[in-house]
Amino acid sequence: MEGSTPLSVDDPSRQEVDDVVVRFAGDSGDGVQITGGQFTLTTALAGNDLSTFPDFPAEIRAPAGTTFGVSAFQIHFGSREIRTAGDAPDVLVALNPAALKVNIQDLDKGGLIIADKGAFTDRNLKKAGFDVNPLENDSLGDYRVIDIDITKSTLDAVKELGLSQKEAVRCKNMWTLGLVYWLYGRDRQPTIDFLNDKFKNRPEISGSNIAALNAGHAFGETMEVSGETSAYKVSAAEIAPGLYRTVTGIDALSWGLVTAAQKAGLRMTFAGYPITPASAILHTLSKLKQFDVVTFQAEDEIAAVCAAVGGSYAGTLGVTASSGPGVALKTEAIGLAISVELPLVIINVQRAGPSTGLPTKTEQSDLYQAVYGRNADSPLPVVAARSPADCFDAVIEATRIATKYMTPVMLLADGYMANASEPWLIPDVNDIGEMKVAFHTDPRDFHPFTRNDETLARVWAIPGTPGTEHRIGGIEKSYSTGNISYEPENHQKMTDVRKKKIDDIAEDIPEQKVELGKDSGDLAVLGWGSTYGPINRAVQRVRADGLKVSHIHLRHIWPLPKNLVALLNNFNKVLIPEMNTGQLITVIRSEYLIPAQGLNKVSGQPFKVSEVDAAIRGHLE
Repeated sequence: MEGSTPLSVDDPSRQEVDDVVVRFAGDSGDGVQITGGQFTLTTALAGNDLSTFPDFPAEIRAPAGTTFGVSAFQIHFGSREIRTAGDAPDVLVALNPAALKVNIQDLDKGGLIIADKGAFTDRNLKKAGFDVNPLENDSLGDYRVIDIDITKSTLDAVKELGLSQKEAVRCKNMWTLGLVYWLYGRDRQPTIDFLNDKFKNRPEISGSNIAALNAGHAFGETMEVSGETSAYKVSAAEIAPGLYRTVTGIDALSWGLVTAAQKAGLRMTFAGYPITPASAILHTLSKLKQFDVVTFQAEDEIAAVCAAVGGSYAGTLGVTASSGPGVALKTEAIGLAISVELPLVIINVQRAGPSTGLPTKTEQSDLYQAVYGRNADSPLPVVAARSPADCFDAVIEATRIATKYMTPVMLLADGYMANASEPWLIPDVNDIGEMKVAFHTDPRDFHPFTRNDETLARVWAIPGTPGTEHRIGGIEKSYSTGNISYEPENHQKMTDVRKKKIDDIAEDIPEQKVELGKDSGDLAVLGWGSTYGPINRAVQRVRADGLKVSHIHLRHIWPLPKNLVALLNNFNKVLIPEMNTGQLITVIRSEYLIPAQGLNKVSGQPFKVSEVDAAIRGHLE
């Protein structure tokens, strides 16, 4: 409207809200993940706390317009501390009928739907399984709906810039992003800078995307003046001062490995084989060679882990990463590393299902594999990360244990935290403890199973060190000489010592603390991994209602913290939410004879806060 002035983000007429959940959804080729990533960047720059959840299909290119090809990106942001990506969206951006079909059931009643009316053609409606157009009947009566022909509006906005129609239509994600930027008062400049840099060799594409972004924002200003919908304000969160950046779990794992290797004074040999969702660790580390990182993409999983074991034998930090199916293939070589007692960091970014399963969905179903999943008596320490940012600290801890105790260590992450992002307070590396490795160089009375009296770790002698030549391999060795031995008493001793070495690590890890609540009460909610956010928020809610509930979260899965059994026995009941059929429950029951109860979910999706909340209340009734 001529002469109107759009509202600024600080205008008092904007409705202030504490937190918001927005979900962008469309076809795999609609640029949904880029859209979500840019919204995340601008939200972080606005000072909000946030958590994201990218959700996309496994197919490289599912049939366009079908429910199989729907890609989504959810972001939960607010002026308070944000622990999860949100239970239900307040805003659903649906770029085609299939996106609406797949996601509508998650939207809160009264929520806002922004739909591309231009994509709701008869053909696309049929592909998505709609008999009639939901934008033209009362089936969306429980929601607020803004139906716009985004496709046409995008074409109009970029028509002067010389793109083909196919290229022009691809700009519609930016048009939509501009509208959502207006809705929540986001700054467009970071995205404009991103587009100019990304397409610096194709100025007509950057210009078109920027024009679409601005046109979507202008459309919002028009709606604002006409009173068609409200604009919102989400104030900056109160967070500790410092230098922050958004980080995914993959980023944090990769940077944590580099930091750990530097602190240990070691080069790193990372050997991997592509598998979703762990592949990106190899991609990230391959760009960090300036930190003495050697990366190797092997022909298969077995070759990858064997190369990593070889790297450790040669005196570097051997690291490999995979997901459940790949870790299964690596198992024999992991047993070799246990037998020869070499440090090895194994990162398992868990995904859903056996075999190929659901490669792009999340699960926590490899705990059995990590704790029990090898032949013979072959224990190894197991560490679990709890969030994207926490992956940094968790992998440093895994490296500390591996190098101090000369053992493979498995770090459990999952697809959710690997792909999700959150703000990360960049640490001062000087505040991270040193863990320098001392190689054995003294040839006097040397044999490869000379052990540290305190840790039972064997010495680490680099091949080629004069006087420390030794035989190594998977056949059992003599405790006293390192030579091959078939003696029954020797095998008993070696097995007992390897087990004791791992068991005694319990003395070198922190005692278990309560995350939220008191150290006794009616119910302890015990979790591990990425269930941290939903559990913590749910316990916060029920405690606000006066319930005597506490949250306990494990970093160390094996060995368990030495005070954990006493802590759990302070509670009348123990509830363990897991994205599996009950694996930590098995460990807790077998180790402590505590009748823990489970809340189990294997849908490929993370827990909702409401699910944990309801289970807590149900167990206390």
